[in-house]
Amino acid sequence: MPRHQMPTRTKRRLIAATMAAVALIGTAVGVGIYGSASARGGGPASLQCLPDAPPPATQTTSSTQTSTSETAPPSESETAPPSSSESAPPAEEPPAEQPPAEQQPPAEQPPAEQPQAEQPAEEGVPEVQGMRLNRPRPAQPQQPEQPQEDPAPSDEAGPSAPNTPPAPAPGDTEQEFENPECLNQEIGPFATDFISIFRVAPQRLDARPGRNASRGTFTSRCGTGTDSQRDSSNFIVSPGVANGAEHTHDYLGNTAAGANANNDSLAAAGTTCANREDLSAYFFPVVRVREANGGGTPDATNAHNLGTILKARSVDITFRGNAQGDVVAMPRFLRVLTGNAKTTIQGGVNQNAKWTCTGFRDRITPKYPICPRGSQVQQISDFPGCWDGQNIDSANHRTHVAFADRNGACPAGFQAIPQLRMTITWDVPRGRVFAVDSFPQVLHAPETFHNDFVNVMSEALMNRVVRCINSDRRC
Repeated sequence: MPRHQMPTRTKRRLIAATMAAVALIGTAVGVGIYGSASARGGGPASLQCLPDAPPPATQTTSSTQTSTSETAPPSESETAPPSSSESAPPAEEPPAEQPPAEQQPPAEQPPAEQPQAEQPAEEGVPEVQGMRLNRPRPAQPQQPEQPQEDPAPSDEAGPSAPNTPPAPAPGDTEQEFENPECLNQEIGPFATDFISIFRVAPQRLDARPGRNASRGTFTSRCGTGTDSQRDSSNFIVSPGVANGAEHTHDYLGNTAAGANANNDSLAAAGTTCANREDLSAYFFPVVRVREANGGGTPDATNAHNLGTILKARSVDITFRGNAQGDVVAMPRFLRVLTGNAKTTIQGGVNQNAKWTCTGFRDRITPKYPICPRGSQVQQISDFPGCWDGQNIDSANHRTHVAFADRNGACPAGFQAIPQLRMTITWDVPRGRVFAVDSFPQVLHAPETFHNDFVNVMSEALMNRVVRCINSDRRC
Protein backbone atom coordinates (compact mmCIF):
# COMPACT_ATOMS: atom_id res chain seq x y z
CA MET A 1 0.00 0.00 0.00
CA PRO A 2 1.44 3.42 -0.91
CA ARG A 3 2.52 5.62 1.96
CA HIS A 4 0.18 8.49 0.99
CA GLN A 5 -2.89 6.27 1.24
CA MET A 6 -4.46 6.05 4.74
CA PRO A 7 -6.87 3.32 5.81
CA THR A 8 -10.50 4.45 6.14
CA ARG A 9 -10.62 3.35 9.81
CA THR A 10 -7.67 5.60 10.66
CA LYS A 11 -9.27 8.56 8.89
CA ARG A 12 -12.49 8.11 10.93
CA ARG A 13 -10.56 8.01 14.16
CA LEU A 14 -8.70 11.22 13.29
CA ILE A 15 -11.96 13.00 12.39
CA ALA A 16 -13.60 11.94 15.69
CA ALA A 17 -10.59 13.07 17.70
CA THR A 18 -10.61 16.46 15.95
CA MET A 19 -14.33 17.02 16.68
CA ALA A 20 -13.84 16.13 20.33
CA ALA A 21 -10.97 18.60 20.63
CA VAL A 22 -13.05 21.40 19.07
CA ALA A 23 -15.92 20.73 21.48
CA LEU A 24 -13.56 20.78 24.46
CA ILE A 25 -11.99 24.09 23.36
CA GLY A 26 -15.44 25.64 22.85
CA THR A 27 -16.55 24.62 26.34
CA ALA A 28 -13.40 26.09 27.87
CA VAL A 29 -13.89 29.38 26.03
CA GLY A 30 -17.53 29.55 27.16
CA VAL A 31 -16.61 28.97 30.78
CA GLY A 32 -13.94 31.65 30.55
CA ILE A 33 -16.38 34.21 29.16
CA TYR A 34 -18.97 33.42 31.86
CA GLY A 35 -16.36 33.70 34.57
CA SER A 36 -15.16 37.01 33.21
CA ALA A 37 -18.72 38.36 33.15
CA SER A 38 -19.30 37.25 36.74
CA ALA A 39 -16.08 38.91 37.84
CA ARG A 40 -17.28 42.19 36.29
CA GLY A 41 -20.52 42.06 38.27
CA GLY A 42 -22.68 40.27 35.72
CA GLY A 43 -23.89 37.67 38.24
CA PRO A 44 -27.30 37.74 39.93
CA ALA A 45 -26.03 39.69 42.96
CA SER A 46 -25.50 42.79 40.78
CA LEU A 47 -28.50 42.43 38.49
CA GLN A 48 -29.30 45.70 36.71
CA CYS A 49 -32.64 46.71 38.22
CA LEU A 50 -33.00 50.45 37.77
CA PRO A 51 -32.20 51.75 34.28
CA ASP A 52 -29.76 54.59 33.76
CA ALA A 53 -31.23 58.06 33.37
CA PRO A 54 -29.18 59.68 30.58
CA PRO A 55 -30.15 63.27 29.71
CA PRO A 56 -32.50 63.80 26.76
CA ALA A 57 -30.90 64.47 23.39
CA THR A 58 -32.18 68.06 23.44
CA GLN A 59 -31.02 68.84 26.95
CA THR A 60 -27.64 68.43 28.63
CA THR A 61 -27.09 67.75 32.28
CA SER A 62 -25.11 70.94 32.74
CA SER A 63 -28.12 73.02 31.82
CA THR A 64 -29.98 71.79 34.89
CA GLN A 65 -27.23 72.14 37.42
CA THR A 66 -28.12 75.62 38.65
CA SER A 67 -30.13 75.55 41.85
CA THR A 68 -33.13 77.84 42.23
CA SER A 69 -32.43 78.29 45.90
CA GLU A 70 -31.62 81.94 46.53
CA THR A 71 -30.80 81.69 50.21
CA ALA A 72 -29.09 78.35 50.80
CA PRO A 73 -25.56 77.57 49.58
CA PRO A 74 -25.07 74.37 47.56
CA SER A 75 -24.31 71.27 49.59
CA GLU A 76 -20.86 69.73 49.60
CA SER A 77 -22.12 66.80 47.56
CA GLU A 78 -23.06 69.02 44.63
CA THR A 79 -19.48 70.09 44.13
CA ALA A 80 -17.89 66.72 44.83
CA PRO A 81 -16.48 64.85 41.82
CA PRO A 82 -18.19 61.61 40.84
CA SER A 83 -16.71 58.41 42.16
CA SER A 84 -14.19 56.54 40.02
CA SER A 85 -16.65 53.71 39.49
CA GLU A 86 -18.88 56.13 37.57
CA SER A 87 -16.19 57.45 35.22
CA ALA A 88 -16.34 54.79 32.51
CA PRO A 89 -19.66 54.41 30.63
CA PRO A 90 -20.96 50.89 30.06
CA ALA A 91 -20.47 49.20 26.71
CA GLU A 92 -24.15 49.33 26.07
CA GLU A 93 -26.65 51.82 27.48
CA PRO A 94 -30.29 50.83 28.07
CA PRO A 95 -32.89 52.84 26.16
CA ALA A 96 -33.43 56.24 27.75
CA GLU A 97 -36.76 57.32 29.14
CA GLN A 98 -37.36 60.57 27.28
CA PRO A 99 -39.51 63.39 28.64
CA PRO A 100 -41.84 65.28 26.33
CA ALA A 101 -40.04 66.94 23.45
CA GLU A 102 -40.77 70.41 24.74
CA GLN A 103 -41.10 71.61 28.30
CA GLN A 104 -42.68 74.92 29.12
CA PRO A 105 -40.57 76.89 31.59
CA PRO A 106 -42.17 76.84 35.05
CA ALA A 107 -44.01 79.91 36.12
CA GLU A 108 -42.29 81.83 38.85
CA GLN A 109 -43.91 80.84 42.07
CA PRO A 110 -43.57 81.81 45.68
CA PRO A 111 -42.25 79.08 47.95
CA ALA A 112 -44.13 75.91 48.42
CA GLU A 113 -44.42 76.16 52.16
CA GLN A 114 -47.97 76.27 53.52
CA PRO A 115 -49.22 77.29 56.95
CA GLN A 116 -49.93 74.48 59.33
CA ALA A 117 -53.45 73.72 60.40
CA GLU A 118 -54.29 73.41 64.07
CA GLN A 119 -54.53 69.76 65.08
CA PRO A 120 -55.57 68.03 68.31
CA ALA A 121 -53.52 65.61 70.33
CA GLU A 122 -52.57 62.30 68.76
CA GLU A 123 -54.33 59.74 70.93
CA GLY A 124 -57.20 57.64 69.61
CA VAL A 125 -57.06 58.59 65.94
CA PRO A 126 -57.54 55.56 63.63
CA GLU A 127 -55.40 55.10 60.56
CA VAL A 128 -56.81 55.24 57.06
CA GLN A 129 -57.31 51.75 55.65
CA GLY A 130 -55.10 50.82 52.70
CA MET A 131 -51.38 50.39 52.37
CA ARG A 132 -50.40 53.22 50.06
CA LEU A 133 -51.87 56.22 48.33
CA ASN A 134 -52.10 55.64 44.56
CA ARG A 135 -50.28 52.37 45.04
CA PRO A 136 -51.59 48.77 44.70
CA ARG A 137 -51.75 46.73 47.86
CA PRO A 138 -49.92 43.41 47.32
CA ALA A 139 -51.75 40.08 47.47
CA GLN A 140 -55.18 41.54 48.30
CA PRO A 141 -57.58 44.24 47.06
CA GLN A 142 -56.89 47.70 48.32
CA GLN A 143 -59.42 49.02 50.79
CA PRO A 144 -61.00 52.37 50.03
CA GLU A 145 -59.23 55.17 51.81
CA GLN A 146 -61.31 57.21 54.23
CA PRO A 147 -60.36 60.88 54.59
CA GLN A 148 -59.51 62.13 58.04
CA GLU A 149 -59.67 65.65 59.31
CA ASP A 150 -56.99 65.33 61.96
CA PRO A 151 -54.98 62.14 61.60
CA ALA A 152 -52.04 61.93 63.96
CA PRO A 153 -48.84 60.08 63.17
CA SER A 154 -47.68 57.25 65.38
CA ASP A 155 -43.97 58.05 65.00
CA GLU A 156 -42.43 61.08 63.32
CA ALA A 157 -44.80 63.50 61.67
CA GLY A 158 -44.03 67.13 61.04
CA PRO A 159 -46.23 70.03 59.95
CA SER A 160 -48.35 69.89 56.86
CA ALA A 161 -46.46 69.22 53.66
CA PRO A 162 -45.43 72.56 52.21
CA ASN A 163 -44.08 71.30 48.92
CA THR A 164 -46.31 69.52 46.39
CA PRO A 165 -44.53 69.18 43.03
CA PRO A 166 -46.49 69.46 39.79
CA ALA A 167 -47.80 66.22 38.37
CA PRO A 168 -45.74 64.65 35.56
CA ALA A 169 -47.12 64.61 32.05
CA PRO A 170 -49.65 61.84 31.21
CA GLY A 171 -47.88 58.55 30.68
CA ASP A 172 -44.85 59.64 32.69
CA THR A 173 -46.13 58.69 36.13
CA GLU A 174 -43.90 55.69 36.72
CA GLN A 175 -40.53 54.21 35.87
CA GLU A 176 -40.62 50.44 35.42
CA PHE A 177 -37.85 48.21 36.63
CA GLU A 178 -36.02 46.54 33.76
CA ASN A 179 -36.24 43.07 35.28
CA PRO A 180 -39.17 41.59 37.26
CA GLU A 181 -36.68 39.68 39.41
CA CYS A 182 -35.88 42.99 41.09
CA LEU A 183 -39.34 43.31 42.65
CA ASN A 184 -40.50 42.10 46.04
CA GLN A 185 -44.27 42.44 45.95
CA GLU A 186 -44.64 41.61 49.64
CA ILE A 187 -42.60 44.41 51.20
CA GLY A 188 -41.99 47.08 48.52
CA PRO A 189 -40.76 49.33 47.12
CA PHE A 190 -42.55 49.07 43.79
CA ALA A 191 -41.90 50.26 40.24
CA THR A 192 -44.29 53.17 40.76
CA ASP A 193 -42.08 54.44 43.60
CA PHE A 194 -39.24 55.38 41.19
CA ILE A 195 -39.00 58.09 38.55
CA SER A 196 -36.28 59.42 36.25
CA ILE A 197 -35.21 62.87 37.43
CA PHE A 198 -35.71 64.10 33.86
CA ARG A 199 -39.43 63.39 34.18
CA VAL A 200 -39.74 65.74 37.15
CA ALA A 201 -40.86 69.25 36.22
CA PRO A 202 -38.65 72.10 37.45
CA GLN A 203 -40.11 74.30 40.16
CA ARG A 204 -39.14 77.03 42.58
CA LEU A 205 -37.95 75.60 45.90
CA ASP A 206 -37.79 78.76 48.03
CA ALA A 207 -39.70 81.97 48.64
CA ARG A 208 -38.70 85.01 46.64
CA PRO A 209 -36.96 87.24 49.21
CA GLY A 210 -38.68 90.51 49.97
CA ARG A 211 -37.02 93.85 50.64
CA ASN A 212 -36.64 93.12 54.37
CA ALA A 213 -35.68 89.47 54.03
CA SER A 214 -33.01 87.96 56.25
CA ARG A 215 -30.71 86.30 53.70
CA GLY A 216 -27.86 84.93 55.81
CA THR A 217 -27.16 81.30 56.66
CA PHE A 218 -25.39 79.36 59.38
CA THR A 219 -23.99 75.87 58.75
CA SER A 220 -23.23 73.35 61.49
CA ARG A 221 -20.84 70.56 60.48
CA CYS A 222 -21.74 67.40 62.40
CA GLY A 223 -20.47 64.59 60.16
CA THR A 224 -22.53 61.78 58.65
CA GLY A 225 -23.18 59.63 61.72
CA THR A 226 -21.55 56.51 63.12
CA ASP A 227 -22.69 52.91 63.54
CA SER A 228 -22.71 53.34 67.32
CA GLN A 229 -25.18 56.23 67.07
CA ARG A 230 -27.75 54.30 65.01
CA ASP A 231 -30.90 53.56 66.96
CA SER A 232 -34.52 52.55 66.35
CA SER A 233 -36.04 54.75 69.06
CA ASN A 234 -37.53 58.24 68.92
CA PHE A 235 -37.26 60.11 72.20
CA ILE A 236 -39.40 63.00 70.90
CA VAL A 237 -42.53 61.01 70.00
CA SER A 238 -41.97 57.86 72.07
CA PRO A 239 -39.77 58.85 75.04
CA GLY A 240 -38.42 55.93 77.03
CA VAL A 241 -39.61 53.34 74.47
CA ALA A 242 -36.92 51.11 73.00
CA ASN A 243 -37.52 50.48 69.28
CA GLY A 244 -40.36 53.00 69.35
CA ALA A 245 -39.76 53.90 65.70
CA GLU A 246 -39.59 50.30 64.36
CA HIS A 247 -36.92 51.46 61.93
CA THR A 248 -33.31 52.57 62.25
CA HIS A 249 -32.31 56.23 62.49
CA ASP A 250 -28.96 57.81 61.75
CA TYR A 251 -28.20 60.23 64.60
CA LEU A 252 -25.90 63.24 64.24
CA GLY A 253 -24.75 65.67 66.88
CA ASN A 254 -25.71 64.87 70.48
CA THR A 255 -24.26 61.55 71.63
CA ALA A 256 -26.97 60.91 74.25
CA ALA A 257 -29.92 61.04 71.85
CA GLY A 258 -31.37 57.58 72.62
CA ALA A 259 -34.72 56.31 73.86
CA ASN A 260 -34.21 57.67 77.38
CA ALA A 261 -32.82 61.08 76.43
CA ASN A 262 -34.16 64.14 78.23
CA ASN A 263 -33.14 67.78 78.49
CA ASP A 264 -30.67 67.16 81.30
CA SER A 265 -28.93 64.22 79.61
CA LEU A 266 -28.76 66.09 76.30
CA ALA A 267 -27.20 69.13 77.96
CA ALA A 268 -24.54 66.98 79.65
CA ALA A 269 -23.61 64.92 76.58
CA GLY A 270 -20.95 65.25 73.91
CA THR A 271 -21.44 66.03 70.23
CA THR A 272 -20.17 65.00 66.82
CA CYS A 273 -20.48 68.61 65.61
CA ALA A 274 -17.31 70.57 64.92
CA ASN A 275 -18.62 73.44 66.99
CA ARG A 276 -18.68 71.95 70.50
CA GLU A 277 -21.41 74.40 71.54
CA ASP A 278 -23.86 72.67 69.21
CA LEU A 279 -25.21 69.75 71.24
CA SER A 280 -28.34 69.55 69.09
CA ALA A 281 -29.75 66.17 68.05
CA TYR A 282 -30.43 65.58 64.34
CA PHE A 283 -31.84 62.22 63.19
CA PHE A 284 -33.46 60.64 60.13
CA PRO A 285 -34.22 57.10 58.84
CA VAL A 286 -31.45 55.19 57.11
CA VAL A 287 -31.51 54.19 53.43
CA ARG A 288 -30.75 50.59 52.49
CA VAL A 289 -29.61 48.99 49.23
CA ARG A 290 -31.45 45.81 48.23
CA GLU A 291 -30.19 42.60 46.66
CA ALA A 292 -31.05 41.59 43.10
CA ASN A 293 -34.39 40.01 44.08
CA GLY A 294 -35.55 43.06 46.00
CA GLY A 295 -34.66 41.45 49.33
CA GLY A 296 -31.55 41.33 51.45
CA THR A 297 -30.36 40.61 54.96
CA PRO A 298 -33.13 41.44 57.49
CA ASP A 299 -32.43 43.97 60.21
CA ALA A 300 -31.74 42.21 63.51
CA THR A 301 -34.46 44.19 65.35
CA ASN A 302 -36.97 44.97 62.60
CA ALA A 303 -36.95 42.18 60.01
CA HIS A 304 -39.19 44.10 57.57
CA ASN A 305 -36.27 46.44 56.87
CA LEU A 306 -33.98 44.55 54.47
CA GLY A 307 -30.65 45.17 52.81
CA THR A 308 -27.38 46.90 53.53
CA ILE A 309 -27.45 50.29 55.24
CA LEU A 310 -25.95 52.92 52.97
CA LYS A 311 -23.90 55.49 54.84
CA ALA A 312 -24.64 59.04 53.77
CA ARG A 313 -21.95 60.60 51.59
CA SER A 314 -22.63 64.02 53.13
CA VAL A 315 -25.14 65.76 55.39
CA ASP A 316 -25.47 69.52 55.09
CA ILE A 317 -27.09 71.19 58.15
CA THR A 318 -27.91 74.82 57.37
CA PHE A 319 -30.10 77.34 59.21
CA ARG A 320 -31.68 79.94 56.93
CA GLY A 321 -33.53 83.23 57.18
CA ASN A 322 -37.06 84.38 56.42
CA ALA A 323 -38.25 85.90 53.14
CA GLN A 324 -40.16 88.71 54.89
CA GLY A 325 -37.96 89.84 57.77
CA ASP A 326 -35.53 89.08 60.59
CA VAL A 327 -35.52 85.93 62.69
CA VAL A 328 -35.45 85.59 66.48
CA ALA A 329 -33.54 83.03 68.54
CA MET A 330 -35.21 79.67 68.99
CA PRO A 331 -35.34 78.45 72.60
CA ARG A 332 -33.05 75.70 73.87
CA PHE A 333 -34.60 72.21 73.77
CA LEU A 334 -37.14 73.20 71.09
CA ARG A 335 -38.45 70.05 69.35
CA VAL A 336 -39.14 70.31 65.62
CA LEU A 337 -40.26 67.60 63.19
CA THR A 338 -40.83 67.48 59.46
CA GLY A 339 -42.50 64.81 57.34
CA ASN A 340 -44.64 61.87 58.42
CA ALA A 341 -43.46 58.26 58.73
CA LYS A 342 -47.03 57.01 58.13
CA THR A 343 -48.31 59.57 55.66
CA THR A 344 -49.39 56.98 53.06
CA ILE A 345 -51.86 55.34 55.45
CA GLN A 346 -53.03 58.62 56.97
CA GLY A 347 -54.46 60.30 53.91
CA GLY A 348 -51.23 62.04 52.91
CA VAL A 349 -51.20 64.34 55.94
CA ASN A 350 -47.89 66.07 56.72
CA GLN A 351 -46.07 64.55 53.75
CA ASN A 352 -42.90 66.57 53.18
CA ALA A 353 -40.48 64.25 51.38
CA LYS A 354 -38.33 66.11 48.85
CA TRP A 355 -36.20 63.71 46.76
CA THR A 356 -33.87 64.94 44.02
CA CYS A 357 -30.43 64.36 42.48
CA THR A 358 -27.27 66.40 42.90
CA GLY A 359 -27.20 69.03 40.17
CA PHE A 360 -31.01 69.02 39.90
CA ARG A 361 -32.11 70.97 42.97
CA ASP A 362 -34.99 72.56 41.07
CA ARG A 363 -36.55 69.16 40.36
CA ILE A 364 -38.24 67.91 43.54
CA THR A 365 -40.33 64.73 43.74
CA PRO A 366 -41.88 62.58 46.49
CA LYS A 367 -40.65 59.50 44.60
CA TYR A 368 -37.23 57.83 44.63
CA PRO A 369 -35.27 59.55 41.85
CA ILE A 370 -33.28 57.70 39.20
CA CYS A 371 -30.23 59.91 38.72
CA PRO A 372 -27.95 60.15 35.67
CA ARG A 373 -24.36 59.04 35.65
CA GLY A 374 -22.22 61.15 38.00
CA SER A 375 -25.22 62.40 40.04
CA GLN A 376 -26.16 61.14 43.52
CA VAL A 377 -29.51 60.63 45.26
CA GLN A 378 -30.42 63.49 47.57
CA GLN A 379 -33.11 64.25 50.15
CA ILE A 380 -33.96 67.81 51.21
CA SER A 381 -35.64 68.17 54.61
CA ASP A 382 -37.13 71.61 55.30
CA PHE A 383 -38.27 72.19 58.88
CA PRO A 384 -40.87 74.70 60.08
CA GLY A 385 -39.49 78.23 60.38
CA CYS A 386 -42.13 79.80 62.66
CA TRP A 387 -42.56 79.45 66.46
CA ASP A 388 -45.45 80.34 68.77
CA GLY A 389 -43.06 82.22 71.07
CA GLN A 390 -43.96 80.18 74.16
CA ASN A 391 -43.63 76.38 73.94
CA ILE A 392 -40.71 74.07 73.20
CA ASP A 393 -43.09 71.18 72.40
CA SER A 394 -46.79 70.39 72.06
CA ALA A 395 -49.02 67.36 72.55
CA ASN A 396 -48.78 66.35 68.90
CA HIS A 397 -45.21 67.77 68.55
CA ARG A 398 -46.38 70.13 65.82
CA THR A 399 -48.72 72.95 66.81
CA HIS A 400 -46.04 74.95 68.66
CA VAL A 401 -44.28 75.50 65.30
CA ALA A 402 -45.52 76.19 61.77
CA PHE A 403 -44.41 76.70 58.20
CA ALA A 404 -44.48 80.15 56.66
CA ASP A 405 -46.95 80.75 53.84
CA ARG A 406 -46.04 80.90 50.16
CA ASN A 407 -44.76 84.44 50.57
CA GLY A 408 -42.66 83.61 53.62
CA ALA A 409 -45.00 85.14 56.23
CA CYS A 410 -45.58 83.33 59.52
CA PRO A 411 -49.13 82.69 60.78
CA ALA A 412 -50.66 85.20 63.18
CA GLY A 413 -49.14 84.87 66.63
CA PHE A 414 -45.98 83.16 65.33
CA GLN A 415 -42.53 84.64 64.78
CA ALA A 416 -39.79 83.64 62.38
CA ILE A 417 -36.89 81.57 63.72
CA PRO A 418 -33.83 80.20 61.90
CA GLN A 419 -35.27 77.59 59.53
CA LEU A 420 -33.34 74.33 59.43
CA ARG A 421 -32.69 72.68 56.07
CA MET A 422 -30.91 69.31 56.07
CA THR A 423 -29.63 68.04 52.72
CA ILE A 424 -28.60 64.38 52.78
CA THR A 425 -26.73 62.76 49.90
CA TRP A 426 -26.21 59.04 49.22
CA ASP A 427 -23.98 57.49 46.57
CA VAL A 428 -26.34 54.67 45.50
CA PRO A 429 -24.66 51.88 43.46
CA ARG A 430 -25.77 52.04 39.84
CA GLY A 431 -28.81 50.03 38.93
CA ARG A 432 -29.55 48.93 42.52
CA VAL A 433 -32.93 49.18 44.23
CA PHE A 434 -32.81 51.36 47.36
CA ALA A 435 -35.42 52.21 49.97
CA VAL A 436 -35.82 54.16 53.18
CA ASP A 437 -36.37 52.31 56.47
CA SER A 438 -40.03 52.39 57.47
CA PHE A 439 -42.84 50.96 59.54
CA PRO A 440 -43.89 47.59 58.06
CA GLN A 441 -47.33 48.70 56.91
CA VAL A 442 -46.14 51.55 54.68
CA LEU A 443 -44.00 49.25 52.49
CA HIS A 444 -40.95 51.54 52.24
CA ALA A 445 -42.87 54.30 50.48
CA PRO A 446 -40.57 57.20 49.50
CA GLU A 447 -43.16 59.71 50.75
CA THR A 448 -42.59 58.53 54.33
CA PHE A 449 -39.13 60.08 54.68
CA HIS A 450 -39.05 62.34 57.76
CA ASN A 451 -36.58 64.16 59.95
CA ASP A 452 -36.28 65.21 63.61
CA PHE A 453 -34.40 67.98 65.41
CA VAL A 454 -33.91 69.16 68.99
CA ASN A 455 -32.11 72.45 69.49
CA VAL A 456 -29.41 72.12 72.16
CA MET A 457 -27.17 74.98 71.08
CA SER A 458 -25.76 77.21 73.77
CA GLU A 459 -27.42 80.62 74.12
CA ALA A 460 -24.26 82.28 72.82
CA LEU A 461 -24.15 80.10 69.71
CA MET A 462 -27.84 80.60 68.95
CA ASN A 463 -27.38 84.36 69.20
CA ARG A 464 -24.50 84.07 66.74
CA VAL A 465 -26.74 82.12 64.35
CA VAL A 466 -29.35 84.89 64.51
CA ARG A 467 -26.75 87.63 63.91
CA CYS A 468 -25.33 85.83 60.89
CA ILE A 469 -28.75 85.36 59.33
CA ASN A 470 -30.08 88.86 60.02
CA SER A 471 -26.89 90.52 58.77
CA ASP A 472 -27.04 88.52 55.50
CA ARG A 473 -23.77 86.67 56.16
CA ARG A 474 -22.83 83.06 55.56
CA CYS A 475 -21.29 81.54 58.68
